[in-house]
Amino acid sequence: MELGSSIEVAEETIPSSSSHHSLIITISSDQPKPSPKPIQQQLFTITNFINDRKAIIYYTGLEDYDKFQFVLNSLGPASYCLNYMYGPIHQLSVPDQFFLVLMKLRRHKGNFELSRFFAISESDVYNICVTWVRFMSLQWGEIQTWAPRDLVRFFAPSGFSQQFPTTRAIIDGTECPINKPGLPTAQQSSYSTYKNQNTVKVLVGVTPGGMCSYVSPAYGGSTSDRQIVERSSLPQNCDPGDSLMSDKGFDVQDIFAPYDVTVNIPTFFKKKTQMSGESVLHDRKISSKRVHVERFIGLAKRYQILKNPMNTSETLLSTNIICVCFMLANFRECIIPRDA
Repeated sequence: MELGSSIEVAEETIPSSSSHHSLIITISSDQPKPSPKPIQQQLFTITNFINDRKAIIYYTGLEDYDKFQFVLNSLGPASYCLNYMYGPIHQLSVPDQFFLVLMKLRRHKGNFELSRFFAISESDVYNICVTWVRFMSLQWGEIQTWAPRDLVRFFAPSGFSQQFPTTRAIIDGTECPINKPGLPTAQQSSYSTYKNQNTVKVLVGVTPGGMCSYVSPAYGGSTSDRQIVERSSLPQNCDPGDSLMSDKGFDVQDIFAPYDVTVNIPTFFKKKTQMSGESVLHDRKISSKRVHVERFIGLAKRYQILKNPMNTSETLLSTNIICVCFMLANFRECIIPRDA
């Protein structure tokens, strides 16, 4: 497709709670048309921040320039020979393109602002962001993040090893806001009664040691946690004898029971009006350990694109964007202490 060519109708479906209510996003406008190259100096380049740790953290979410280079190198030599979605990019070096994309994710900058920072057109910014987000998602998606059982237990904090030694992952759902879609069916399937706005939802799994081992595709905000678990590969990923940890919203023991996998969740009251002392202590132990997945989700959501409403083009890439942000969080220093 030539740069600036018209897209009459582009549709993307994000699974929802039923086959009749899928999130449909329709784009009926043209892609950004090529504009004259701005006559200005490039204000931002990664080499200007080699010794500025605070700026690196602020703009990329990574600790320093060495970590920036390490993450870029993890993508392999393919990052230097990309086939861009809307034509080649010659104006920016590969490290600066990666820097631009991280700024987009971390600070959720607009294309106009980024075009002025890097002295390129808005259409080039769009081209770079779409291409790199899809590339990073596919490239890192080939990594086997679902760690073997022995490795999970080796890196588990001492508290987990003593109280919940068979825990393979702590699971939780999280939602990211999106702009209100135009189609009524898309509005219905993406509306979250919990957040009281239109969102996309994913299921996240974090090991006791603090590594994100599973991120599901993005679903419409009306999808329940149970429906996402039913569509996930988690039961097949677990080994017999494993256990998962979650909150009360994941009443999914029956899904994992055929695989000899247990789910540790807080006690349901049912018809009881008072909990026993043993149940209270058990629930406290689960809550003190389950909070680790919430802390990791909070770390990933330091990338502002997950906290601010995504526009239409970003919603189309929501599965890729969320996957990339959680993988970037994996490169951060572990936030879970060894004695947790």
